[in-house]
This record gives sequence, structure tokens and C-alpha cells, in this order.
Amino acid sequence: MLAPKCLSRIRPMLGRNSHNADIKFMNYFTILFCKTLFCLQFCLSIPICRKSWITFFGPDNQMHRDGWEMPPSKSLCRMTKMKFLKMNILIFLLLFMACNKDINPGNMNHGSAYQKTKTISYNGISVDVVIDKPDKNDLDVLMVFHGTVRHDSLILQAAHNVLERFKSILDRKDILIVSVAYPEENLLFGDNIQHCEAALLWVKNNANNELGIKVNKIFLAGHSQGGYLVTRLNTMHQTDGVIANAPGPLNLLFRCQLEEDGKIPNGITCNLLNSAYGSTAENPEAYFHRSLLNFTEGLLSDILFVQGMLDSPVQMYSWPIFRQQLEDCANCQGIQFLELTGFGHNALFNSAQARKVFNEFINLR
Repeated sequence: MLAPKCLSRIRPMLGRNSHNADIKFMNYFTILFCKTLFCLQFCLSIPICRKSWITFFGPDNQMHRDGWEMPPSKSLCRMTKMKFLKMNILIFLLLFMACNKDINPGNMNHGSAYQKTKTISYNGISVDVVIDKPDKNDLDVLMVFHGTVRHDSLILQAAHNVLERFKSILDRKDILIVSVAYPEENLLFGDNIQHCEAALLWVKNNANNELGIKVNKIFLAGHSQGGYLVTRLNTMHQTDGVIANAPGPLNLLFRCQLEEDGKIPNGITCNLLNSAYGSTAENPEAYFHRSLLNFTEGLLSDILFVQGMLDSPVQMYSWPIFRQQLEDCANCQGIQFLELTGFGHNALFNSAQARKVFNEFINLR
């Protein structure tokens, strides 16, 4: 009767969005397996207290052929039964308690560490996020944003990858990390800002109730296109701090013009913009409007920019212009730059100095 009860409690835990589903299944399968062994052991132990060992071992057993047919004494039989019952009553009670704990998914998440994928929705916009929760409920949150991957079939893996990369350089182990798997395919560059905004507002307003936690400080961190997105979010909503590594593209007008002139290979980003707006010569404002150079005012929170000086020529062409515009900003919060000689596009993750500055930036806020 207990096995069906356990199975009914296991089924809700095996959702496809849980990366620990297989482990959970094995844990509860082990409980059921032990209970089955308990029943079998009880049934097979009955012959111990029969009148003869022959009944237990069978007429063809070697013991029977050797003439060993001495039945156990009644006192031995009673003692064996008592020891067996005491032992199995203890096992039974332990297994019963294990199966009757309140193990619904919500309660398992509260107060325990886990990593899972969740589809969240805010103001009618849905997006997948990967949530990495430490073993506590009173939490600061680091939201992370991956770089360009082109195809939406790859964005969930990209979200996992960037989560692990930021987690590997983060000194604190008590921060909830939310990695946003924002879409890209068939979208004009920058249109996915609405999905990133929805994720941020969900963390601000809904995560407390849906995850059963208390959200304290919120930080944003992004790499490459993710750096572009967190910089733009910083012009829209206030947080406790923003980190952008190699944010870009800084200047879509310059980049797409190079592609049109055949100086660099064509890419999907500029091809989509060309289909929507025409060439850079025909509609330069449309390209510049989506460039990060157009979002260098009104930064609402302190921000750290990390830039490897061996990044691509296209990135480095516009980097000094971008930095100067930010330094000239009169309505921005604190802006910090870390330029790393000898490092490229992944400077934040490869430089020990960048890791130190990254952690100091978070810890001081």
C-alpha cells in the first residue's frame, strides 16, 4: 500500500525542467526497492521456524544428502523470529517516514540547493531561465546574459554555459544565479531586450513568491551581446550594480557597412537589418539607433565595463569612442573601466585581475 503512495509523490518531481530528476528518481526507486526486499525477506524467513531444515533446503539439497536434518529448537525459533521482527520493524519505520515526508517540488526547493530550468512570464512575455540556487532562502541575485549564438536551439545551452562561467569566477557561494536564455533567431538585433526586461522584472517582483525566497540585492552581468543587453537594461531599470564584459556590437552602422563593402564576412545580424531597413547608406539612423553607442546616457546604476584590448578590430575601432561618451555622461551613476592588455574577448573569465575587480565590485555594494 505504501509503494503506490511513494510513486504518486515521485511523479511530480520528474518534470523535464529539473536537471536533478534522474537523481531524485533513483533515490525514491531505492526506497521502493528496499521495501520490496523487506517483503521478500519476510516471506522467505518463514521456513526458518518449520519443523525441519529439509523443508527449507529441499529434498535434493546437499545438506539433506549428507543427513543433516536436525530441526531448530523452539527457543531458537522464537529468538530468531524476535530478532528478525525487531530489525525489520526498525527498517519499516525508517522507510515509512522517508516516504511520508512532504516532498512536493515547492518544499524541496525551499531551503535546498538546486539547479533547474524554468519558463517565466511577465507582462505577457515569456522566456526560459536557468536558476542556480544555493542552500538558503535569503538571497542576493546575479542575473547573467550569454553572448550571441544565432540559433534558438542553442540558447539554453548557452545560458547554462555562461552561468557556469560566471559561477566559476564568483567568490561568493551564497548568491542565486539566474541565467536568461533570451531568443535571437529571426529577431532584429536588440529586439530581445523585451525578453531580458521581462526576466529582470520577474526577479524583482515575482521570484519571491514563485521560488519561495527573499530577494535582496540584484546584480546584472553580461558577456558580449549579453554585455550590450545589461547596459541597455541599466538605462531602463535600477539595480544594485551591472557588469559588462566586451559589450557589443558598439557600432552597427560601422560593422554592417564593412560587411556591405566586403571587408569582413557577412553575418545574420546585418543581413536582417538590411532586409528591414535597406543598406547603411540608405538608412544609417536605423543602424545607429540599435548600436550600443546610442545608449551611453542615463545609466541608472553603477556599472563596471571590462574590455580586453586584443578584442576584434571592429570592437576596438569603436571602444575609445564608447568610453569617451560614457565619461562625458552627466546623468549616469558611477562608471568603472577595466582595460586588460594581452587579453581578448573573454578577458573577464581569463584574467585574475578581472576576477578580483569583478568580485570587489559586487562585494562593495
